[in-house]
Amino acid sequence: MRTESTQDDLLGSILNRNRQWATRTAATNPALFPALAQGQSPQILWYGCSDSRVPETTVLDLQPGEVFVHRNIANLLPATDLSSLSVLQYAVEVLQVQHIIVCGHYGCGGVNAALANKKLGLIDSWLRGVREVRAKYEKQLVGLTPKQQSDKLVEFNVMEQVRSVLKNANVQEAIEERGLEVHGWVYNISSGECHMLECPEDPDAHVFTVKDPRKELLD
Repeated sequence: MRTESTQDDLLGSILNRNRQWATRTAATNPALFPALAQGQSPQILWYGCSDSRVPETTVLDLQPGEVFVHRNIANLLPATDLSSLSVLQYAVEVLQVQHIIVCGHYGCGGVNAALANKKLGLIDSWLRGVREVRAKYEKQLVGLTPKQQSDKLVEFNVMEQVRSVLKNANVQEAIEERGLEVHGWVYNISSGECHMLECPEDPDAHVFTVKDPRKELLD
């Protein structure tokens, strides 16, 4: 059990490491912090999992300011989640990102929890999204080992969240007007590498295609 003293030691150590990092970074890239102080212009919006082992900027070998980020358990984008939707709108409309990456990871605790039929508490409501993906792909999971089921559900979940992003009106508009691209990735914790998933087109996509009536009036 950590005492107040050990907690203070931990936080003090982290602050010290932060100062050392800031000093090193300023020495090797003196323009970085002054530029960041003026604003941000990331080209990537990253939807990732909250898992501590998947820090997006580190994984991508990028600098602060290069990735706009939203992370939650099992990298979900529910249609009713104002937090993730607000991030999406700001990234697409204001920051004008060029790429949206939905990145899951193998060994995801949220996905494994959704595979288990156990009552977990509050998180059960959040994991309903993953369980719905599990139900949709139930036939493809039959006969697989537990690890194979987990890995496949991670991939299926990424595919479905990509489809969720593509149902967003702001995203549809940005794709049409300026070529915004949406990608599905999976990160392999055991190797440190990402790979891109093939995300088949959603056969029901046409149902979610929307038009801005104001633009039709101008045509």
